[in-house]
Amino acid sequence: MSTIKETNENSSFFKSLIPHLELIAALFSGVLILVAWLLSNAAQETASIVFYLLAFVIGGFAKAKEGIEATIEDKELNVEMLMILAAIGSAIIGYWTEGAILIFIFAVSGALETYTMNKSKKEISSLMKLQPEEAWKLNSDGSTIRVSVNELVVGDQLVVKPGERIPADGIIVSGFTAVDEAAISGESIPVSKQTKDELYAGTVNISGAITMEMTKANEDSLFQKIIQLVQSAQDEKSPAQQFIEKFEGTYVKFVLLSVAVMMFLPHYLLGWDWTTTLYRAMVLLVVASPCALVASIMPATLAAISNGAKSGILFKGGVHLENVSEMKAIALDKTGTLTQGKPVVTDFFVREDLDKITTLTMLATIETQSNHPLAQAITSFAKSEGISQLPLIHIEDKPGFGLEATIDGQTIIVGKPEFVNKEDAFAFQNGIAATLADEGKTVIFMRDEKGIAAAAALKDTVREEAKEAIKLLQSLGIKTVMLTGDNEKTAKVIAKEAGIDQYIAECLPETKVEHMKALLNEYKFVGMVGDGINDAPALATATTGFAMGEGSDVALETADVVLMKNDLSKIAYAVKMSRKMQRIVKQNIVFSISVIAVLIISNFLQAVDLPLGVIGHEGSTILVILNGLRMLNRNI
Repeated sequence: MSTIKETNENSSFFKSLIPHLELIAALFSGVLILVAWLLSNAAQETASIVFYLLAFVIGGFAKAKEGIEATIEDKELNVEMLMILAAIGSAIIGYWTEGAILIFIFAVSGALETYTMNKSKKEISSLMKLQPEEAWKLNSDGSTIRVSVNELVVGDQLVVKPGERIPADGIIVSGFTAVDEAAISGESIPVSKQTKDELYAGTVNISGAITMEMTKANEDSLFQKIIQLVQSAQDEKSPAQQFIEKFEGTYVKFVLLSVAVMMFLPHYLLGWDWTTTLYRAMVLLVVASPCALVASIMPATLAAISNGAKSGILFKGGVHLENVSEMKAIALDKTGTLTQGKPVVTDFFVREDLDKITTLTMLATIETQSNHPLAQAITSFAKSEGISQLPLIHIEDKPGFGLEATIDGQTIIVGKPEFVNKEDAFAFQNGIAATLADEGKTVIFMRDEKGIAAAAALKDTVREEAKEAIKLLQSLGIKTVMLTGDNEKTAKVIAKEAGIDQYIAECLPETKVEHMKALLNEYKFVGMVGDGINDAPALATATTGFAMGEGSDVALETADVVLMKNDLSKIAYAVKMSRKMQRIVKQNIVFSISVIAVLIISNFLQAVDLPLGVIGHEGSTILVILNGLRMLNRNI
């Protein structure tokens, strides 16, 4: 038994070493170089060359394998091949130490690049670990059984104890608790949950035992969608990265041609001896290699995507990061994006001869029989006023107009002005209805046999965080435009309340696309924020589509960026992060090109030797990688 345990422990130890093998090999080659150099000083030339060869093989194997495989697959020479040729060339002309040092530093920078790539991609592995592997399934007899989450099907009831992770997407059937949803939204404050509230796989049940019903298959859960989005984002290359990779093949050919010329021309034109000529050709091969230029973009892009994922912003690719940095205008849907998406009662008026609570009770009794959002808002308002017991009565629905009911032998109608008599409705309370309409509110009237008995004003309120988000976007020089299907009056009021620069009312899905195209013609880079199916065409048309995390599946699929917390302020964060990434990329490109230029000129002037050329070249590569890693810092 102990032997099996020891074997498992040894296996785990060796597995933990695998990600670091490249660095271990590079460091070991450095030790071999030191031994070889000591042997050469001790006049042990043969033994010295053997250790140098070992350093070449051990230190350069990973990069040589990568370079050869990429060359065969892409049918294009690459940076790795340049380094291999430079090291071999140095050895051929007798500069074993310089060639080995080149392999060593190239191997170290390669190991560092691999490390940074793994670091920026760790969001995937950390997310994977958050997905529970087992769940407590509730049987029909009330007992529970521990099963694999892969065996669960939609409709299964599950028991989740305090401290456990939610195993699947679903709703609470019984119980109440607080849930840590940081894995999904990035928000550290726990969210209170009760019956019928939604739960997401991977989040943590903190305080109470609950029973939940699974509503989505594991592969369709929000958690899995996040993983898929981050994976696809990290695999998709930005236009700048694609250009650099195409440029690399052409540049490598140019360098090899220059080296070929350098191996002969200076001997005849400048009178250099053959050793110097070949040596300078090898130095040129090293210093002209575009390693730093190639590493200027990808580490920064991957780090930015990981940063966004931590903050509840999911980018579907590097191209969208670039586009966000260029964004000059952004269009926003109103309902569910700028506003809460649910109407609330803002004002309630009753006829002078009636009691407010009694009248509100009568109105709520009628409205509670309807599923219309306005009816539900009135019912919620009544409950907030302390009216909880509403008797069931028979009502007759008049589609498009309102409701009709009989209470205590009296006919009561509730609905639009046209349904209750428009003239009486607008005369009620000294014409208050017109004032409320100008404020962008919808007014519902109740009429009894004596005339208009009450009026309730409802409004879809603007989110407080939306107002702050609009200010942040405007501070970044981005014009804000609201696209809504509402009438002109309502749109004007909401736009003013939210602080929007421009609004366009009475938009249908197809007209939203037309307005989006007009904005694209004017500003070129335009974002669109939406959450519904009707927003999908405009999201697809925009340069960058932002979907709210609680939006429809169609909106989530169509958008380029998903805001998991439904927090519009994250758009401004995404813009700042994207612009910072672009600055870092530009810094890296200018720096890497400048280093290459200085080293090439210094080589022609014979002012830089191979070891210094290697340090300058590989040191610049390491610096641009580390500079790119600054994108992991969330203090943008």
